[in-house]
Amino acid sequence: MEKEKVSSGNIIDWSVLNRLMKFVKPYKGRFILVIVLTLVLGVLAPTRPILIQYTLDHDVAFGNYDAMVRMMILLMVLLIINSIAQYFHTYVSGWLGQQVIRDIRMKLYQHIISLRLKFFDKTPIGRLVTRTISDVETLADVFSEGLAAMAGDLLQIIFILGFMFYQDWRLALLSLSTLPLLLISTYVFKEKIKVAFNEVRNAVANLNTFVQEHLTGMNIVQIFGSEKREFEKFKEINEEHKQSNLRSVLYYSIYYPVAEIIAAAGIGLLVWYGAKGIIHYEETGITIGKLIAFIMYVQMFFRPIRMIADRYNTLQMGIVSSSRIMNLLDEKEHVQEDGKYIPEHIQGDVKFDHVWFAYNEPDYVLKDINLHIRPGETVALVGATGAGKSSIINLLNRFYEINKGSIQVDGRDLKQYELGTLRKNIGVVLQDVFLFSDTILSNITLGNPEVTEEMVWHAADLVGARKFIERLPGKLSYNVMERGATLSVGQRQLISFIRAMVFNPKILVLDEATSSVDSETEELIQQAIVKMMSGRTSIVIAHRLSTIQKADKIIVLDHGEIKEVGRHDELLLQEGYYAQLHKMQYKEFV
Repeated sequence: MEKEKVSSGNIIDWSVLNRLMKFVKPYKGRFILVIVLTLVLGVLAPTRPILIQYTLDHDVAFGNYDAMVRMMILLMVLLIINSIAQYFHTYVSGWLGQQVIRDIRMKLYQHIISLRLKFFDKTPIGRLVTRTISDVETLADVFSEGLAAMAGDLLQIIFILGFMFYQDWRLALLSLSTLPLLLISTYVFKEKIKVAFNEVRNAVANLNTFVQEHLTGMNIVQIFGSEKREFEKFKEINEEHKQSNLRSVLYYSIYYPVAEIIAAAGIGLLVWYGAKGIIHYEETGITIGKLIAFIMYVQMFFRPIRMIADRYNTLQMGIVSSSRIMNLLDEKEHVQEDGKYIPEHIQGDVKFDHVWFAYNEPDYVLKDINLHIRPGETVALVGATGAGKSSIINLLNRFYEINKGSIQVDGRDLKQYELGTLRKNIGVVLQDVFLFSDTILSNITLGNPEVTEEMVWHAADLVGARKFIERLPGKLSYNVMERGATLSVGQRQLISFIRAMVFNPKILVLDEATSSVDSETEELIQQAIVKMMSGRTSIVIAHRLSTIQKADKIIVLDHGEIKEVGRHDELLLQEGYYAQLHKMQYKEFV
């Protein structure tokens, strides 16, 4: 599977981070609170060693019990304040992260549903699922464990260094003598784990894509007995995912012991030099309190240094996810909704004027199409697979944009219409009926509060679907499950007819509408279609020519070009493309 681009080697992609921070702007007050709490925690942590040093050198050394009690109380108060600040810091940063990812996910989904079908033709659905769920979820860690935590660690390091050099520059330099080794090991770990995490993210996206596609197409897998072959493919992708994770585990298992050894070596040098200094106090001025304070400083100093690599990679993963999300938000394959025209009524006059269209230029699937359908006319589009019939329907609904020419409805260019108004007036029944995992009622109304149950039942009567719906448990409340799995092909198609009729469209499109049902159901649907077409502009696509013989006009397409136009009897007399198609189908039934 194709691997995606990852972010550059920069520590932080500031352009991506800047865009991410725009989502924080509505929560500016909470964000400032997180910064203040980070500063408070950075100051409080280094104060404990100072107080302990003072207690040991001034109170314990002289047996001042009352002073020791007062200092213990002070330490307890500071610890309580630190704990409260830590609680609010963790909670507020987590709350902020959840608010931001909610907003990003909503914006991302809103953007995705506005994209043209051309985008979905070239983008795996599993990858979009990863962007909307996994990548957005990763951003929560940027706020709870990434930016805020790194800022807190850096502040703590700065304050500790300040206290250490203020207390004793010699002990400070000795304590930091092993720091270069730690920094080198941290840098190597950072680079290795960054690559490993990117591999993990790609492996997750590939897994999502594979599983989503194969679960959706499980009937094809089982029909052709491909279970073992597909399972082997899954094992290979899953193995890549495992190996990617194991590499990150390996790097962690090496880095942390190495970091502990380096930190322990620093403390060992400090104890060795400090013990000698205590013995020669007059010359060095090193006390037991100062030595213990420095041991605490070193532990407090090396802990964030060790963690900063992990924090960095949390931030880096968040930036990578942010970059992918921003790239998706930057996707320009969306329908231009500049049209403002909202007519009270649409007559249904449709005109294609020198229309050229290609899914991928310059491979045109429609070439110089000139077609005029008058209000109330029934026009049939026929032709071999790939002739361009469905493309005409896609263009009429503005699922794709034409390359040349113009398409007009009632004398106005499609782009002048408000998109919702245009599509509401075009009823479409596709050959591949898609039903959501919801009730029959929800699948028909699609959440439109204007459509009442009475309207649904009226449309069901028109189609002749009332009987089968009333036999189902719960009737309109019956859950059809994913893709309508609990219904037959014919029943799913009847529901799609109701869905098209209930909105009372002025233009009706039937794309292979009766090609997947039995003869009895087809006869039932044909009766409903006759009623439905009355007073509407109707465009019918069908391979079975017997279903379109009464059409006012038949358009014969071949390789994206109109070859013949006329009524059924007229086209037969011409003995051209249509007559040839008719003879071929007639032979099938002889």
